[in-house]
Amino acid sequence: MNTKQYFIETYRSQLDVVGLVAIENPYPYNPVIEGLDVLVLVVRESGANETTEHVCQLGRRIMVRTVDTGRLEQWIAGGSGSVIQWMVRGEILMERDNYLTNIRERLMLFPDIMREQKRFAEFSGFLRTYLQAKQDLEDNHILDAHSHVMAALHHWAHIVLIEEGHHPELTVWKQIRRVHPGVYKLYEELTASPESLEQRVRLVMLACEFTVMNKMKSCCSLLFEAISSRQEPWTICELQNYPPIQELHIDLSLIVQNLVKRAYVREVAVMPANGDPDVMELKYLLTAI
Repeated sequence: MNTKQYFIETYRSQLDVVGLVAIENPYPYNPVIEGLDVLVLVVRESGANETTEHVCQLGRRIMVRTVDTGRLEQWIAGGSGSVIQWMVRGEILMERDNYLTNIRERLMLFPDIMREQKRFAEFSGFLRTYLQAKQDLEDNHILDAHSHVMAALHHWAHIVLIEEGHHPELTVWKQIRRVHPGVYKLYEELTASPESLEQRVRLVMLACEFTVMNKMKSCCSLLFEAISSRQEPWTICELQNYPPIQELHIDLSLIVQNLVKRAYVREVAVMPANGDPDVMELKYLLTAI
């Protein structure tokens, strides 16, 4: 019995399994499935434990990952490049009610809400690494600044690809070279320019600063929609629990504070529920954009 048939027979009778997908590893050093020969992704109903197993069958090393439907949706909403490749390129071995087929079709269509979520998540990563690089420069930690600005540039490339309607691939620089040569030029500047390391970092940081100013409003549209959906101000906890944002697990406080500094969001202090006048609760409202 071959590998795929073995897993079909193993999971066919398990009623809580909603989908089974297999991903072959065509290259010996391909990290997409973490170095093994085959990945079998088992998707169970909500509430199932997330597990990872390594097994050997017919001489092939196989990773069996079990996730529930909620976790899979979180991975997809968060823009995990590996998971998206699993869903798009993997072979669906079995499924209930076209569950995996519907996910694949949704990924191929790349609907607006998914695009907004992925762009917002990438902007969160961009902002965090850009600000860390800025602090590294101030502290004269040039190698750390280089590392963080490279990470920021990577997030920037993802944002550009998402805006163009593409799912970022693992080979992002090959992809961005076709889609947006300007961003690729910055990557070349950072990695291959004859200037000193500090000069290269500072040049790319200037471009990042310009991008933060110009992309903040569009990349944070999901958050603006949440805040504007009611007249009352929002606590940071309420914003984190807003359904399209809750799935992303991003550093929302950092984004909100930078939106306050840019005057896109207004910070208001209100009396807390316990009535203590010495500690006011901060909430957030949308200003005119």
